[in-house]
Amino acid sequence: MSDRIFDGTIAENHRQAIEEATANVQFDAWIDGAHESATERFETLDPVIGQPITTVPRCGEEAVDSAVEAATRAFDGAWGSMTQAQRSTAILDWVDVLRDHSDELAVLESLDTGKPLSNAEFEVGKALDYIEYYAHIIRGEQGNQIPIADDAHAYTTQEAYGVAGLIVPWNYPMILTAWKVGPALAAGNTVVLKPAENTPLSATRIAQLTEGILPAGTLNVVHGFGDEVGAPLTHHAGVDKLSFTGEDRTGEKVMKAAADQITPVTLELGGKSPFVVFPDADLERAASIAAEGIFYNTGQSCDAFSRTLVHEDVHDEFVELFEGEAASMVIGDPLSDSTDVGPLASEQQFEKVREYIEVGTQEGATLVHGGKPVAPDGADDGWFIQPTIFDDVDNDMRIAQEEIFGPVASVITFSDYDEAIAIANDVEFGLASGVATTDLSLAHRAADDIDAGTVWVNQYGRLVPGTPFGGFKRSGIGRECGKETLRKYQQSKTINIALDDPASDRGE
Repeated sequence: MSDRIFDGTIAENHRQAIEEATANVQFDAWIDGAHESATERFETLDPVIGQPITTVPRCGEEAVDSAVEAATRAFDGAWGSMTQAQRSTAILDWVDVLRDHSDELAVLESLDTGKPLSNAEFEVGKALDYIEYYAHIIRGEQGNQIPIADDAHAYTTQEAYGVAGLIVPWNYPMILTAWKVGPALAAGNTVVLKPAENTPLSATRIAQLTEGILPAGTLNVVHGFGDEVGAPLTHHAGVDKLSFTGEDRTGEKVMKAAADQITPVTLELGGKSPFVVFPDADLERAASIAAEGIFYNTGQSCDAFSRTLVHEDVHDEFVELFEGEAASMVIGDPLSDSTDVGPLASEQQFEKVREYIEVGTQEGATLVHGGKPVAPDGADDGWFIQPTIFDDVDNDMRIAQEEIFGPVASVITFSDYDEAIAIANDVEFGLASGVATTDLSLAHRAADDIDAGTVWVNQYGRLVPGTPFGGFKRSGIGRECGKETLRKYQQSKTINIALDDPASDRGE
């Protein structure tokens, strides 16, 4: 986009893009269908130039109470009284408006997170696909009739919980919002959404664009920090369902808070995903997949292929190809069409990744490529780090066990199938995984043996509406993206009716 519109330095381009993206838009909280500000506000920063994009309200417990009350009124009133077909139509009308604003949303997403604009455009489109998917399938939702006896009629219905409290992270703010908001609203719930404090803009904007389409209070957004907004939301007695995506330690806190109210919870947490390269694999293709799996979104993906397990017979050739893929990636301005890798999303994440690179070196891993901060041509600032590959990694090293959430790959060598599976499963997480092989039987066998919620074979990251996504072990509870997700936002009711004997009605 910037190649066609902007022709200044990176800093000049970003200042211009910020001015255009924020013109005539007030990024307030959105409660009960209206803007809600606060006496105190905080900045959200552009990670490319480290300068403010805009400010959002620093909300607190009072704002959470107001949002939950508004959501409760909407559930008890206009939204809750709609039929499935009416809800579906309203959501689809909203999606149409969001598609009209997709360019605007993509620019906000790119500025807020630092991801390449082309990636943001793709992710906004996918996010709207997910919302649309749930709006469509809710029309086909039916209860069950259960034959139990001649003198009774039993059937089931599905009812929304009520108010859903949704908390999304900073790495994929738009698409992860859609994963939660889509099924929550389609199932009949109302929503209080807390976006991450450092990437709140796209969620704020899509809520504003519900005006005149969804009843006031149906979708509410509150900004702020975890202890000031997230904690009150997860502990709130008026919240009937919780869904959280983020770091596993925070997930523990959310689960404990949910336990106090016996609130059902969905958790999508961390990962340390293995990509297993068997000796028969197409190595060029495998190297390309490995690079995409760890360097897409600058490695800030919960399902990133952060551990690359390579058979000893093809290790040297693969690592050479993998390094070549990393070296070919263009680090630069996310607004440029040619950029493959943008900055880390925040200074905090930048420092965390730098520390892990130092840890890897101290642990004895071999730095094959990258590992250094870098300033793209024309950039005076920004939180950029080169795509990084460590070889000679033991699976018990910290860089192989702990979630780095950055562009850092750990290459681990294995000698046979059993060792590969043992290494793949020897972590606390089980979110995603990958297999590279040309042997279909081997692919099925490995997919069965790897402890992960998703196994990609000869590919990475293909998620589409209808395919459940979620983790084993410390990677979480429940599934998103699939049809079954609707059930996570509903509860079943059984109705059992006694039937009179027709003969008694005739006086027989």
